[in-house]
Amino acid sequence: MTRLRLDPAQVAAEGVEYSTRMTMAVQQLATMDLRPDGCSARVEALRIDKTVLWRYAPLAPSAGLAPLVICYALVNRPYMMDLQPDRSLIRGLLARGLDVYLVDWGYPDRADRGLTLDDYVNRYLGACIDHVRQACAVPAVNLLGVCQGGTLSICHAALAPDRVRNLVTMVTPVDFHTDDNLLARWARKLDVDALVDALGNLPGELLNAAFIALMPLSLTAGKYAGLADIAHDRAALENFLRMERWIHDSPDQAGAAFRQFIRDFYQKNRLARGMLEIGGRSVDPRRIVCPVLNIYASQDHIVPPSASKPLAGLVGSRDYTPFEFQGGHIGIYVSRSAQQVLPGTIRQWLGTR
Repeated sequence: MTRLRLDPAQVAAEGVEYSTRMTMAVQQLATMDLRPDGCSARVEALRIDKTVLWRYAPLAPSAGLAPLVICYALVNRPYMMDLQPDRSLIRGLLARGLDVYLVDWGYPDRADRGLTLDDYVNRYLGACIDHVRQACAVPAVNLLGVCQGGTLSICHAALAPDRVRNLVTMVTPVDFHTDDNLLARWARKLDVDALVDALGNLPGELLNAAFIALMPLSLTAGKYAGLADIAHDRAALENFLRMERWIHDSPDQAGAAFRQFIRDFYQKNRLARGMLEIGGRSVDPRRIVCPVLNIYASQDHIVPPSASKPLAGLVGSRDYTPFEFQGGHIGIYVSRSAQQVLPGTIRQWLGTR
């Protein structure tokens, strides 16, 4: 057996050099002041309580398509869709002539603890879609739902199919009981009643800690150790800081809606089983007869493909298109390959319908 021989002087020198680079990286990060709300020009089109509907300024001549409303998840902030100019799905869509709107749920506080899924799916999202329909004089919009926002979009399209011309879902959970869904397995064990009864709203920090716990080494020590390697690259450090800010910018979750989502989706899997009700009405995905584009990520550890693919057997549409992106849950927003592939794929798919 060959023994590894280490030169103590060399080890000490490499330790000092690593510490120097790490110190340099941290000092540079401390001086950076980056925009917290995305990089593209936009105006407020509608505000209801804490929910804001943003309309983005065009970057190209209109493609002549119905306006696109993006419904993001409740659990993170939507500027991940517009992180920086070269890593922005929204800019990619704007550059292809789409009229883009974004639903921003804001930051729920204690006054919002009674908000339910009916409020989010029907009252807020419904009002945003109705505003766009009226402002653009169209009977229906193109709806793009992202992650949990895709699940909410499916629910809305099932409850109000006449408002949705085409439905696009990205990394969207549909079947919450697949064997490889680690987050779902964790959520099924959660005593959500005790948690919400004690806290009122679910703190964003607690939910963020749960996401990090899915891949603890790579999302903590492994990630921060790599800072030393980019100490001399300011652009790379800015990218790192933007991602860190987004990861830890987790809004609190309205208690009643969180309780419903965990119980009805994660624990009882009612959407996949055809047993879901929102606002006293049955959510029947078979009522979704518009064209559907379902985009999922092959290496997604939060919403594995197995959780997204069952949408094909739930909707009533005869025009269903699956699209597998080669990447992960975050890479589908910000990777270079995503910028090259996804805006064009969505634009082309919508253009043929």
